[in-house]
Amino acid sequence: MQEAVLLLILLSAMSGGEALYLIHLPATSNVTENSPPETSVHTFSVHLSASLSPVIPGFPMIINSSPLTEVFRVKWLSGTNFEVVTTEKEQLDFETGPNIFDLQIYVKDDAGFMDLQVLTVQVTDVNEPPQFLGNLAKGLDLYIVEGIKPRFIYQVEAFDPEDTRRNIPLRYFLIPPSNNFSMSANGILFSTTEFDFEEGHNSYRLIVEVRDSQGLTASTTLQVNIVNINDEIPRFTSPTREFVIPEELGPGTIVANITAEDPDGQSFTSFLLYSITTLNSYFMINQLTGTIQVAHRIDRDAGELRQNPVISLEVLVKDRPIGGQENRMQITFLVKDINDNPATCTKFTFSIMVPENTAKRTLLLDLNSVCFDDDSEAPNSQFNFTTPSAVGSHGRFLQDPAGSGKIVLIGDLDYENPSNLAASNKYMVRIQVQDVAHPYYKNNIYIYVLTNPENEFPLIFDQPSYVFNVSEIRPAGTQFGRVQATDQDLPQSSIVYSISAGGAGLQYTNMFWINPQTGELKLVTKVDYETTPTYTLRIQATNNEDTNSVTVTVNILEKNDEKPVCIPNSYFLAIPVDLKVGTNIQNFKLVCTDRDSSPRSFRYSIGSGNVNSHFTFSPNAGSNVTQLLLATRFDYTGGLDKIWDYRLLVYITDDNLLSGRKKADTLVETGTVTLSISVISHPTTIVTTTSRPRITHQILRKNAYSPSAWYVPFVITFGSILLLIFLVTLMVQLANAIHRHCPCKTRKHKTPLVKKGEMKNTKREVVVETIQMSTVFDGEAIDPVTGAKYEFNSKTGARKWKDPFMQMSKWKESSPEGTTPNRAVSAEEIGLPGSTDKEGNELSGTAQAESAGPGSRNQDGKPGTQKKRDAVLTSRPYPSHTQESKQCLLLGLMEEHKRGTLIV
Repeated sequence: MQEAVLLLILLSAMSGGEALYLIHLPATSNVTENSPPETSVHTFSVHLSASLSPVIPGFPMIINSSPLTEVFRVKWLSGTNFEVVTTEKEQLDFETGPNIFDLQIYVKDDAGFMDLQVLTVQVTDVNEPPQFLGNLAKGLDLYIVEGIKPRFIYQVEAFDPEDTRRNIPLRYFLIPPSNNFSMSANGILFSTTEFDFEEGHNSYRLIVEVRDSQGLTASTTLQVNIVNINDEIPRFTSPTREFVIPEELGPGTIVANITAEDPDGQSFTSFLLYSITTLNSYFMINQLTGTIQVAHRIDRDAGELRQNPVISLEVLVKDRPIGGQENRMQITFLVKDINDNPATCTKFTFSIMVPENTAKRTLLLDLNSVCFDDDSEAPNSQFNFTTPSAVGSHGRFLQDPAGSGKIVLIGDLDYENPSNLAASNKYMVRIQVQDVAHPYYKNNIYIYVLTNPENEFPLIFDQPSYVFNVSEIRPAGTQFGRVQATDQDLPQSSIVYSISAGGAGLQYTNMFWINPQTGELKLVTKVDYETTPTYTLRIQATNNEDTNSVTVTVNILEKNDEKPVCIPNSYFLAIPVDLKVGTNIQNFKLVCTDRDSSPRSFRYSIGSGNVNSHFTFSPNAGSNVTQLLLATRFDYTGGLDKIWDYRLLVYITDDNLLSGRKKADTLVETGTVTLSISVISHPTTIVTTTSRPRITHQILRKNAYSPSAWYVPFVITFGSILLLIFLVTLMVQLANAIHRHCPCKTRKHKTPLVKKGEMKNTKREVVVETIQMSTVFDGEAIDPVTGAKYEFNSKTGARKWKDPFMQMSKWKESSPEGTTPNRAVSAEEIGLPGSTDKEGNELSGTAQAESAGPGSRNQDGKPGTQKKRDAVLTSRPYPSHTQESKQCLLLGLMEEHKRGTLIV
């Protein structure tokens, strides 16, 4: 942010008197704490620039504040007048928040002029009234137990930031003063009398006021409640303690009502709690009202009541759940016996499954084996069966003999019989078992006869085979058909469908799914006509008895759902800046294919990246092969073009009308290709040499790599270290071999190399420009001048020839007459063994390489001829070498050449 401020100030200073700037800023303003929203803090104006361009809407604005806050904003007044006001987002508090804010106010107009100034806002303190903290601010309830002597009750505390900072105590008062309470100046509340709940007030409302040193006050309410004391034993008021009840009363029936009272006061009546202390399972008591109810069925003829019909209970009353006063009372219940046990059976509902081909007169059920009477004495224990009544079973069932309880079959139960279908093959027979004694209780016995069907008909499909068509563009889950099987046996059992064979794909074991309940066929995944145009499925249907299968043929309907695919999908091209319009760029061709479209359906277009429409494709439609052409020339000097590296996104669409298909009926798919094109401003050329001292240039080629290729420098560094270790080891071994086999001893040659006065000493100036070389290049292109191939880096533009020795020879052929490009020295030029001068003396490779250079001159300063150079060589005092020393010298020169240190 500091750099942005300095930049804005610098731009404002450079613009001079024409610049836009803020009036009455920088400045310092004050604002009081707790100021409401829209409080004015500071007013300023904007001086427009000389162009009178208006201020951009939304400016001036506060772009930063120290410390960060949203309590201020800039408000427009009129014209170029503005003010800084407070907002409702935050509250200024002198005691808890920051007191000084530095606001950076930034303004900008349509012409691009801007200014930035700082407004310092200081928050001033104001006296605030005291505040009660926590729940005390809303009022507080206090409780005092009756009978307590006068004593301390509560400490009232308030907070005032101003007086607290100056250590000035606050003062507390009761408004108005009370006869029963008093308060000290430091906020301590005392009771001044002994309270009696039954004779005096139950509560007191006190108003406490606190006052600071400057007279500001605040108040709160204290509600003092008097708590009653429980010290009396409850006493029962119920007149009856013996109760007579009949047996078989329903649960919840009220059989007694126990009442009591508390002499301590009516306020304790609602707190009396009743309970039964005697363990029993027949009665329960309402703990608040004392009402006794039947909890469970009371049976005089069962359990312990059969011998003793009297039930004794103890009732307990308490005026508190815990720690209160209590009292107890004994009550008794006499259960009156009645004839309440009818004849019964182990169960009253029977369900019989009868096969539909059961023979007539077959015994289905004998009720005598399951029915009985629990009454202990006759005639209450005797019973008989009434004549059966039937629902839907007329003429099918009979009690034989009458009243015996034996049910036999006399009718037809064929499951498919229409008359039986009307009864749903379900029959109900009702028989009553009745007590022979008064009051003649009876129970209904229900016998349900269900017909068990037999498998008489096979399971068949509604068609012998099925054929369904589905489009290849339909998504997964699409329903495309349904199979249905039926069974004439009744009732219709549930049929389960499954795919038993067929439908396998390349990635899925089954391309289709069938609903096991409905037989609906759906796609598991999208199908592809080009992969499999037809599937043959075997669908199996199964119910409880039968199984059947059917063949389903699924034809895949072809749709245009394949995108065009082009080769190459991405490519890098380099073109010279002066390439002619209409030229095929580096003979680049795009070859496209589409599995479901004709080559004539392709249409080519360039999306993003084709700035100034320099590039186009020919043909742009109707063919699967197209060329990239330069559509318009580049104009960098005129300022029209500024981009040197283009990244084109090419769209290949298969919707060309030449395809012969109707566009409205055909889906359209689009493929993409990415092309990176680099425009070369200055092609690589060879600098011609003149008669001046020769200069050898070595060009720096520095590569940059993508951050995602982090492993590239690691691999290169690690490989370089291994190569360096290998070379050092090799050099050490070579030196040892030379030392053992080539003891090169030099001795002085007696013949001077140059005769006195024959040639002037000339100095040869060689300028070597050495630059570090990186080896990572991600592109390859052709030099439009020489036609030679070179590698380049798409990030930095660094280049190098792909085959340096071949490129040197091409430069030599293409260079003008009289110039000699830099090149590597051959074995003949560096003086191989066997090379001699006119006198037959063998020369070293270094001497011959030096004499062969274009920089050799005679005494007149002109380039020397071969003859003169030979004379010079023969006149130099070289030491005589043996054949072994010559071989050593040659090996050293070759090693230098291999390391690249031999410079011509």
